[in-house]
Amino acid sequence: MPAKKPAARKAPSVRLSRLSPLSSSKSAKQVLNRPKNYCFGCGRDNSTGMHLKMGVDADTGVARGVFRTTGRFRGSRYHLHGGIIATLLDEAMGNLNRIDAIIAPTAELTIEYLRPVPIGTKVVLEARRSKQEGRNYWREGTVSDEQGNVLARGRARFVKIGDRSPNHP
Repeated sequence: MPAKKPAARKAPSVRLSRLSPLSSSKSAKQVLNRPKNYCFGCGRDNSTGMHLKMGVDADTGVARGVFRTTGRFRGSRYHLHGGIIATLLDEAMGNLNRIDAIIAPTAELTIEYLRPVPIGTKVVLEARRSKQEGRNYWREGTVSDEQGNVLARGRARFVKIGDRSPNHP
């Protein structure tokens, strides 16, 4: 009796919707060639990161997002770690670089902690442009509770090092 041939395997199908949402401005090739994003704050490819999702309104120049505080980002028994609060503000303010189409790392970051941020709650992130001089871009941001109480605020200066390409995460 002749040996059975193993069944031919189908190549796995690629679902573009799982990689990145396609918009009319992105081609399938751009999405497939998207570089990995390992940013701790917003990187979808960082398994231990925060996976922040921010929206930026180009008309108003405001970045907004919501984040649920969890115990793994605890600083004390019941409150968020101060470094995580700083990261939330840095990410919110840094998202404004998208509407300016620039790559600009944080050069200075100042945080004012007004009230403890409780674990297990949602916080609202908001950031606005302040001013720009040459390669320097100043931003201001807040972390608020769902009732609108400001829990922390920050100011930052970002320095432009390049223009943003369409594939930049």
